Amino acid sequence: MSGRPVLPGRDEDPDRLYTVTRGRSRPPENAFDLVTLIVAEREPTAGMQSEHARILGMCAAPVAVVEIAAVLGLPVSVVKILLGDLLESGQITARHPRFAPSKARLPDLDTLKQVLHGLQQL
Repeated sequence: MSGRPVLPGRDEDPDRLYTVTRGRSRPPENAFDLVTLIVAEREPTAGMQSEHARILGMCAAPVAVVEIAAVLGLPVSVVKILLGDLLESGQITARHPRFAPSKARLPDLDTLKQVLHGLQQL
């Protein structure tokens, strides 16, 4: 034993990661970044790959890609590949926070300028 702490995902057996991703090395293009929020659309099913089932189990509420990677102890690149599988099969929804619909719309710039001008006149 070397005495160094073992970091999840850093000292993983490359053969295991190859198996988990079924030999794929690239996630779907531009589908996910670290803060993309993932929400499960279905419950895990019997016979499903264990990593896919764990992702669905933890994403009943929105969870960021980076959090999923941390909980699974897998590199983010591997998690993105797994998420791509789930997205393609319609088992998850992926949303970037900046594109999420907002209930509270901000007023337009002209309205803000008018308010500022009115406050300056007081």
